[in-house]
Amino acid sequence: MSQGRVEKERILLLTEGLSTPLSAKTATGILRYALSQVVGLIDSTKIGKTAGELLGVGGDTPVYSSIDQAPNADVLIVGIAPAGGDLPKSLRRAICRAIECGMRVESGMHFILNDDPEFSSLAKNSGSTLVDLRKNNEFELARFDSFNPNCLRLHTVGNDCCVGKMVVSFELARGLNQSGCDTKFVATGQTGMLLEGDGCAVDSVVSDFIGGATERLVLAWQNHEAIVVEGQGSLANPRYSGVTMGLLHGCMPDGLIMCYESGRSEVVGLEPMPIPPLEQVLSTYMALANLHHTCRFIGVAINSRLLSDEEYIKEKEQVENRLNLPAWDVLREGISGLVDEALKLRVQLGKG
Repeated sequence: MSQGRVEKERILLLTEGLSTPLSAKTATGILRYALSQVVGLIDSTKIGKTAGELLGVGGDTPVYSSIDQAPNADVLIVGIAPAGGDLPKSLRRAICRAIECGMRVESGMHFILNDDPEFSSLAKNSGSTLVDLRKNNEFELARFDSFNPNCLRLHTVGNDCCVGKMVVSFELARGLNQSGCDTKFVATGQTGMLLEGDGCAVDSVVSDFIGGATERLVLAWQNHEAIVVEGQGSLANPRYSGVTMGLLHGCMPDGLIMCYESGRSEVVGLEPMPIPPLEQVLSTYMALANLHHTCRFIGVAINSRLLSDEEYIKEKEQVENRLNLPAWDVLREGISGLVDEALKLRVQLGKG
């Protein structure tokens, strides 16, 4: 795996008015995996709270009302991921101030900071750098003729968006590396890119070229013994299913991991649209993934953040019986079980 961001950099996370686990999932990811670099959150509506209280991660990391009230930092990361990726007006003041202070500002929004006249003018005067993670130049069609047969390709998918696919992908790649299997986490969204230091936000790629952009990522990293391609959206979420399909066909995975959040019954953002049963979602992925390459599920990743320990044990038993697959919450139980299944698949396919 790559080194990601520079460890000495001090980070502020901007979550103004949206400091919840779903809305601020980018901030949550940074807090989970780069906590030592984060000096605070910016949210004037949550002064006195901590990241742990608001997001469930980050412990006592404090929340500040403004850039001027917060400790000095090198980077301001826009820590929210709202549907549609537009920039809420409430974030502009903090971004302007960060630019005036010469901070680098990093954003994974569809809104492009460098295209904004006010932001770009301020940056020119202060020397600040604006980083737009979703800006890309991907205009190549997929060829599907150059995959390395010795590289194990794994891919996380879900029954909805925001169920933990990035976390599972990151944990699995890290666990495989620790087991001695040289593995690359392939980031396909803004949070993963911020952590890994490379990748492509495929949901901002023109639809014709999503498969090609995904294939390019595979080709770039298939010198490793295994890759874990981060999933996006869901075939069961009609808002984002096009991106999900492009990823699924673009990486032609050998193995899939089904991710879901226990207790969620409606599609996020499209309530009251019901989420189809897991059995139906799983069979749909299997049918589409196997159109051109043999693929199978190796396990289920449960997001059980809303469950007690007793409720989780019951949920785990039920889903394993329903789907006839091993299941874990990788944050509760660790990643070793899923790593073992991935290594088993590698041997079975003659890649290890």
